[in-house]
Amino acid sequence: MAAAVVRYLRSAGSASAAATAREPSPLPRADLRAVSADERAPVAPAEFRAALGHFASGVTVVTAPADEDGAPAGFACQSFASLSLDPPLVAFMVARTSTTWPRIARAGVFCVNVLGERQGALCRRFAVSGGDKFAGVAHGPAPATGSPLLAGVPAWIDCRVHAVHTGGDHLIVVGRVEALGAPGGDGPLLFHRGRFGRFTG
Repeated sequence: MAAAVVRYLRSAGSASAAATAREPSPLPRADLRAVSADERAPVAPAEFRAALGHFASGVTVVTAPADEDGAPAGFACQSFASLSLDPPLVAFMVARTSTTWPRIARAGVFCVNVLGERQGALCRRFAVSGGDKFAGVAHGPAPATGSPLLAGVPAWIDCRVHAVHTGGDHLIVVGRVEALGAPGGDGPLLFHRGRFGRFTG
């Protein structure tokens, strides 16, 4: 599956393909079951969520430039992490059922917008499916990839897709950092047990 995704990204990312290429064939949809039909899952989903909800995380919006329909892509993501200093790599996780991920995959690039403590409403906007998430949202092009860089974020990381790995019902997307910035301002927006919060230490 991962090899198929990488081949897909390479074919979608060629410069000449942008204007004239046919739409790539859809990726094969693998069986998402990690447990066989007659096997009991080791933990219940509700139990899993309740325990992992105690881990506080930052919140980001991952964006990609406009596609052939002229609309940029973006989704709220809390499963973001730094991965490597040399080379500079970051990673995020996305559900394999996501409707936004295929658009990011076709672009082959993305920008991670780290949200500030007063941007909870912005996070909620990008957490829903469908609609024009960018309507009324101030943004400009990130310097290396042209992905939307949202106004007022305390930090941003502009990347090219480096690798994609499978992880159960999610994909692990690794990005190579091309540019970044930390304008600062507000502290980070935090997420803990289903609620937004702020750092006060």
